Amino acid sequence: MSNLHPRRWLILVVLCLSTLVLVVDNGVLTVAIPPLTQDLGATAQDIQWIIEGYILVFAGLLLTAGSLSDRYGRRRIMVIGLAIFGIASLLATYASTPEQLIGGRVLMGIGGALVMPSTLSILITVFDDKERRKAMSIWSSVLMVGLIGGPVFGGALIAKFWWGSVFLINVPIVIIAIVAALTLMPESRSAYRKPDYFGALLSMVGLTALVWVIIEAPTKGLGDTTVLIALAAAVVGLTAFVIWELRTDSPMVPLSLFRNRNFSGGSLSLVLVQVANGGLLLALTQYLQLVLDYTPTETGLAMIPMAIAVIITNSFGATLGMKIGNRAMTVAGLLVLSGGFLFFTTLSSDTGFVTVAAALVVFGVGAGLAQPAAVTALMGAVPAEHAGVGSALNDTVQQAGAALGVAILGSVLVTNFGDAMPESTPEPARASITDAIGTAATTGDSGLATAAREAFVSGMSTTFVIGAIGVFAAALLALVVMKDRKADAAVEGETAEPLAAAIH
Repeated sequence: MSNLHPRRWLILVVLCLSTLVLVVDNGVLTVAIPPLTQDLGATAQDIQWIIEGYILVFAGLLLTAGSLSDRYGRRRIMVIGLAIFGIASLLATYASTPEQLIGGRVLMGIGGALVMPSTLSILITVFDDKERRKAMSIWSSVLMVGLIGGPVFGGALIAKFWWGSVFLINVPIVIIAIVAALTLMPESRSAYRKPDYFGALLSMVGLTALVWVIIEAPTKGLGDTTVLIALAAAVVGLTAFVIWELRTDSPMVPLSLFRNRNFSGGSLSLVLVQVANGGLLLALTQYLQLVLDYTPTETGLAMIPMAIAVIITNSFGATLGMKIGNRAMTVAGLLVLSGGFLFFTTLSSDTGFVTVAAALVVFGVGAGLAQPAAVTALMGAVPAEHAGVGSALNDTVQQAGAALGVAILGSVLVTNFGDAMPESTPEPARASITDAIGTAATTGDSGLATAAREAFVSGMSTTFVIGAIGVFAAALLALVVMKDRKADAAVEGETAEPLAAAIH
């Protein structure tokens, strides 16, 4: 315990605050879209780029940002990222055109990419194996609070002020986080390694192209020329990246990490979970707002039972995990999570909030058990010199999984919705529940609105069944690939000293 930093719990507060500002910002944006659209005269394409510009830059830079944090200092890169994020938030706050807001969002994506890998890598360097699980659970709970609280907080700000306030609130939080980081946090970095500029370029090109394909393919189709070009760029870029990283003397990303069963098992399980979660959030938010007629703020408040379940389970799981190990915790949580998806299939067009809340609680318990354990397992396998890029790998696979979930399960939802609509339904109203309800409101056809809600619930149930199967597959994968409790302890014990030694 003598190697542990004496202010590690205060450092955890700073890390949570730094990550919270990113999570809340993405949540509040969802409720800011309608007023900023009207105020700036933004088109549908402008709105798409306001949302996707951030995602593309963030996902494309994660691996490079993780490598930079290992090389130049994790605290330094995090502080730079926070500063960029704060400046970009000011630009977004006072944007007077859609182009200015898109520019601000892109710059925010750069800042977010620099912050995210550094937070998790600093966490694993200041906590040893005895306390890391508890710290990870607290960090995960804060993320859940931000995810749920974002839309609620954003709705309150917009009701009281104007849409720019959802970005302006980032500035004081960023300032506090930067001052606290410089005051409380130790610097940590890996030993000198030759920069891998070519690997960084290939990763940025490949990942950005891949995320763009995932976002655009469902609407434009795989046969679209731009989608095919981007897909080719993604395949060539990422294949070249893997070949280069395996051959270069100083790789940016140590692909040998995937030979570790805990790292590969945890990563692949989290990908499957995030695919399912992406589809869940997409379907559930539409269900609450378009089927049950909740407002965006009420939708955010409806998620509170899940947040409470995650926080309580995280606290309980941190203690239990020390006794039974990461694999058992991950598998148990994933099985509960799969059951939560099946519970969601019982929802109907007139379901009361109690049933929705019960399903969210089951889902929250599963997530609270599984996710911190899986992340602890994979990060416990990362050597100290690669803590930043290891954290970035974790962030990247989860971002890609969530995007895939929205794309794949979103397509399944739309297809099933169209198939479930009556044959007499006019074509525009078959495209989505939003279009159907809009057509019903224009024509005064209450029967069309009822049919649309029933069709959406039918398609949603199919989506949740696929999610349940995906998470169950993740549980089997974790059971087979990840190591048992004794092996976990050995790995954590081996990494504790190097991690502590990395702080200087």
